[in-house]
Amino acid sequence: MSGPLPVPDGLDLAGRVALVTGAGGGIGSATAARLARAGATVLAVDLPGREGPPGTRSLACDLGDAAAIRALVADVAAAPGRLDVLVHAAGVTGDAMLWKMEDAAWERVLRVNLDSAFHLLKGFAPLLRAAGAASVVLVASINGQRGKLGQANYAASKAGLIALGKTAALELGRHGVRVNSVAPGWIDTPMTASIPAAFKQRAIDESALGRTGTPDDVAGAVLFLCSGLARHVTGQVLRVDGGQLTA
Repeated sequence: MSGPLPVPDGLDLAGRVALVTGAGGGIGSATAARLARAGATVLAVDLPGREGPPGTRSLACDLGDAAAIRALVADVAAAPGRLDVLVHAAGVTGDAMLWKMEDAAWERVLRVNLDSAFHLLKGFAPLLRAAGAASVVLVASINGQRGKLGQANYAASKAGLIALGKTAALELGRHGVRVNSVAPGWIDTPMTASIPAAFKQRAIDESALGRTGTPDDVAGAVLFLCSGLARHVTGQVLRVDGGQLTA
């Protein structure tokens, strides 16, 4: 048997347009690829020079710039002129203890991780509402639920994403738009590759499954939340952490 595996019933996204931020690597890239395999037309958004995976259409945008996001919204509204799925997976870190954190590090992380989500939701709300059965997934973190030493900015941005998602779910639900968040634990990505091995081992020790996650583990959860199988799921936070926060 050759060729791609068939898409299970309920997970088929054929005919839908999806936009994924942070699609140049890590969780965003895996998600963009997974949605494309499910049949969606995928717009892969990242910084200039960071292309999305094969089978997607790459769009350049600095998500730390509100004006750039407004330009992105205008481009998508012009062509393809519709949006059924929005996945916000872009994120940055700038770790330091509170008393050592520079103002610029605080502002950059909040701007890229959280402010951008507001501008994306605000800008794309008309297209999502017009779609009639759209889905939004915000990629948060378990550190937005528990806090994390040395990550005041990152944890605050992810906690804000969760609250933003719940509010958007209430405001957009009557228009058929579902809004959920996923909260990964330790995921093996380029972002975590530079963190000392002792911290990774601590995450493994914390987890119920005894391993770290992969970008595709998160992408599978995102696909579920974007699919018809989750048609009655909104305002929720789905932890994808191998039991790291539960254990």
